[in-house]
Amino acid sequence: MRPTDQMQRRFSRQKPGVAVIGCATLIAVLVTAERTPAAVTPEQVRTAIDRGVEYLLRQQRPDGSWPVFANYPDGTTALCTLALLNAGVPVESPEIQQALHQLRQAPPSKTYVVSLQTMALCAAEPKKDKLLIQQLARWLEAAQRKEARDRGGWYYGDTPASTDNSNSQFAMLALSEAERVGVRVNEVTWRVAQAYWRKGQNNDGSWSYKVDGSGGGSGSMTCAGITSMVISADRLGTPDASVDGDQIHCCGGGAEDNSIERALSWLGRNYSVTQNPGQGRQYWLYYMYGLERVGRLTAQRFIGGHDWYREGADVLIQSQDPLSGFWKGNSHDDSDERVSMSYALLFLSKGRRSVLVNKLKHPPGDYWNQHRHDIANLTRYTEDRWERPMTWQVVDVGAATVADMLQAPVVFINGHNAPQLGEEDAQKLREYVDAGGFIFAEACCQGGEFDRGFRHLMKLVFPEPQYELELLPPTHPVWSAEETVDPDYAKPLYGINVGCRTGVIYCDDDLSCLWELSRSGRDAELSPAVRLQIASANSIGINVLAYATNRELKYKEEVDQYLAEGDADDTIQRAKLHIAKLRHTGGWDDAPRALTTLLHLLHDEVGVRVGDERHDLTINDEALFNHPMAFMHGQHSFRLTDAERTNLREFIERGGTLMADAVCGSEAFAASFRREMQEIFPQASLEPIAPEDPLFTSQFGGFDIKSVVRRDPVRRGPDQALDARRVETEPELESITIDGRHAVIFSKYDISCALERHATLECRGYIREDAARIGINVVLYSLAR
Repeated sequence: MRPTDQMQRRFSRQKPGVAVIGCATLIAVLVTAERTPAAVTPEQVRTAIDRGVEYLLRQQRPDGSWPVFANYPDGTTALCTLALLNAGVPVESPEIQQALHQLRQAPPSKTYVVSLQTMALCAAEPKKDKLLIQQLARWLEAAQRKEARDRGGWYYGDTPASTDNSNSQFAMLALSEAERVGVRVNEVTWRVAQAYWRKGQNNDGSWSYKVDGSGGGSGSMTCAGITSMVISADRLGTPDASVDGDQIHCCGGGAEDNSIERALSWLGRNYSVTQNPGQGRQYWLYYMYGLERVGRLTAQRFIGGHDWYREGADVLIQSQDPLSGFWKGNSHDDSDERVSMSYALLFLSKGRRSVLVNKLKHPPGDYWNQHRHDIANLTRYTEDRWERPMTWQVVDVGAATVADMLQAPVVFINGHNAPQLGEEDAQKLREYVDAGGFIFAEACCQGGEFDRGFRHLMKLVFPEPQYELELLPPTHPVWSAEETVDPDYAKPLYGINVGCRTGVIYCDDDLSCLWELSRSGRDAELSPAVRLQIASANSIGINVLAYATNRELKYKEEVDQYLAEGDADDTIQRAKLHIAKLRHTGGWDDAPRALTTLLHLLHDEVGVRVGDERHDLTINDEALFNHPMAFMHGQHSFRLTDAERTNLREFIERGGTLMADAVCGSEAFAASFRREMQEIFPQASLEPIAPEDPLFTSQFGGFDIKSVVRRDPVRRGPDQALDARRVETEPELESITIDGRHAVIFSKYDISCALERHATLECRGYIREDAARIGINVVLYSLAR
């Protein structure tokens, strides 16, 4: 079984060599050595997970259980099941169903076992097992120590003993998951647990195994403390928004708890992914499982300045047994291969979750974070509806690079005061949007100076006059991208159209305040009017996210690195491929980075040397004849002059190739393009290229393209959300043939927006992977012919 094989459709494959045929001299000059791959590749992570899954499944007994570790009956079974579910093994698979059957029969006995049992059931079929989950949660609440000395903690659970922070952490994790699937947990349980953890924190910010601090702080126990404090603070912290009857009070400024910051500071100072800080190699994989949880729950991509997931994944991949695929530690629990395997799998699979939103930290002060749980709650809401695990993170605009920001498809900017961002920050945001990112912004707490400041910022980001914040009409697809918004509670949305799509959406009224109040299972006491406002804010939020992402997210290790303009080590321009981009009145630059992206892909995928500088030409420019190819696209009707038609005809007849596509499948552009080609070549016409044509094969050094996936936007029903239905079909291109070659190659379906990662729900065309393969094949065919 290879559960991750179908997680994401990829266009990458073994790097093809460019065939030396046709224009052999030109192609040979353009071919270069491939770039050195990143330290951790998506293939390496998927392979490591798959091998780990295969190992655990080989260890499963015929009855669905795994061998007992130490004196924890059913504990290994629960842990292995949890790891496999997070690694992508379907819940309906026979292996998981057999394991769940065992867990449902297991009587509650020890804190570790009951906690893992609860988490596994919550991850599998929580609706089916809700009653059992509730019973297990009650067992854990009853097992919490009530005596003054250890009050609020947990021990092993079979006989009374002193508490420890490891058992206590697992109980907290289980109760948190139980509450998330709708099981009520008593407030006093959280309150005494929080007091327990607060009392046990060491002066340096760390935690030890025992609440009295004996033995000194360790990485694994500090991770346990951070996790438990985050969970309890989420339940008990002073709210940043509150409700009094039908009245909502925003920006409450809840009290800060510095215990988490102190612990993160300790963890940053003592950071490691090769050992458990404070304990060497003891409990290393157990620590790694905790480190993943800290990074995810605190929304930190970096801990101590380190990209904890990429560095940790690299170490785990390198240390995986090359023959059997297992990981093994050298301490009590890590020494059992099934336990250590599960910890490693949980790090790799949970830590790689797609980052949905970057919440932008920006000056002045903490005004960017008036509602500290807003994006966390919106992400959780989106997770539940898209039925896909995901996360969010905080990004500091001052420290972040464009590549850092591109870890998430959406950046959220909000506040009360005017954001103090300058030209350098504006340039980052512009490059982020140009590279496929999306800006979602909101003025909270009755706006203040944020509205004026944000509008000024957008002028810095988009100085061109055509980029203006405009009120989005009711017909804009964002209003129906996912859910229907109650018109009585709808809020005005403004947008900036950037090429293929709206790249910025801004609300000048509170949304984050309502997201702050949106906590599943904890809204029963709210009035119907308040619940409607929260529901509408959630609908607006998820609609914007659906519009911005197409519901298509990448795992952390799959996020493309930012393609920096220029190549400082390669200055010989005449030996590089340049493709002319043709100006016209039908939206000639509606996808400004499409051609640049295609050229980069030609370099990265097949080793073609390309020029980075743009060659934007009018169609009657004599410089057109200095290029082997020309490219055009658009989404509006247009008409060429007689001089432009004459020049374009001569360019093509002298051996040049014209490649074109209709942005987002624009019928207006397609009709104009067909008319112009008919006028330029009255004796020929655009005809479909046969699916078996050499252009769609690897004959010229590209890809074998037998099937592709296209987005075909449809409504789910009357007044229902727009759905970008995917259709698997043969590639469709049309061409005008001259002297036996495809001289004009046209796609009525979008290629350009897909290349830019800008294709939205209403965009009819190829997905990015197939747009890239088609584009690469067209260029290589043209060079060879």
